[in-house]
Amino acid sequence: MGRSQATNRSSARSNSPKLPAEGNFERLSESSIRIGISACLLGCKVRYDGDHKEDRFITHTLGTYFEWIPVCPEVELGLGTPRETMHLEMIRGTRRLIMPESGRDLTEEMHNFSERRVDGLGTEELSGYILKSSSPSCGMEGVRVHNPGRMTARSGRGIFAEALLARFPNLPVIEEDRLCDPRTRDNWIERVFAFRRLRMLWSSRWKLRSLIEFHTAHKLTLLAHAPRAYRSLGQLVACGAELPKQALRTSYEEEFMQTLSIVAARGRHVNVLQHMAGYLRNQLDGAARIELQEGIEEYRKGFVPLIVPLTLLKHHVRRLNVAYLAGQVYLNPHPVELALRNCI
Repeated sequence: MGRSQATNRSSARSNSPKLPAEGNFERLSESSIRIGISACLLGCKVRYDGDHKEDRFITHTLGTYFEWIPVCPEVELGLGTPRETMHLEMIRGTRRLIMPESGRDLTEEMHNFSERRVDGLGTEELSGYILKSSSPSCGMEGVRVHNPGRMTARSGRGIFAEALLARFPNLPVIEEDRLCDPRTRDNWIERVFAFRRLRMLWSSRWKLRSLIEFHTAHKLTLLAHAPRAYRSLGQLVACGAELPKQALRTSYEEEFMQTLSIVAARGRHVNVLQHMAGYLRNQLDGAARIELQEGIEEYRKGFVPLIVPLTLLKHHVRRLNVAYLAGQVYLNPHPVELALRNCI
């Protein structure tokens, strides 16, 4: 259950845009990106049956970039391995955590443990969390809730997961099975790196100018997720001098992370691609403009993945040295080696 130190910092650095120095963004790739995780997903034998649920994409691919902070609520609560199974159960209208074989009720113990453990995680500077799906302690959604005499409903949330989400509402949290979906995987990893950049901003001696630079670098990213929120955040930053610093920070972080949690649809990506192409229109010759528009149209129709028009755009941005576009995180939201946008 030890930590696996991220090892590929140089490759992450080489594929990140150059962001403003005042917010210390350039230190992102050199800093530990800590991710909380259900320990069984790392191969730790902490399951009720004495086994694990190692996910090789998590351990072998994401482990290159992240430092894991493993948690197993059941083992840390003091339950043995192997141990009796447990489930959520409705008893007199109240959700309880029950070991059905012995009838032991662990609800209060798990609630108390979860509050303490989640408070402790506040010192770990987490940038994300991966929870074990369907678990009565760690499941984020759709956990089975037993109701004697009635049909079992997939309507519950694990007790530890509930405490985690309440304590860190802006933290990018996902269940491991959702990482199998390319768009959801891309969205979560994008949010992790964005949240880490935001934490780097807050940890600096940031001023309104620092936030404006951060926001400017993320404009096209926000536009791809939710145009209305893109405008709303722009208005918030524009009025930032009128707000107390802490209130500005709280409001910006909440809306920024909520916006990124909306999975960017193909049509919104197309809108951003066309927006970027507009910056280049007068600098490209006819053949290059046609090639770029064909790439965007083929992506719109679903014939090619997002990486195809993005690669063309990045080529022209570098060749023509278009400073505004070169500074957009949208072009490099996460390490290119992950190949996330080859699949969406």
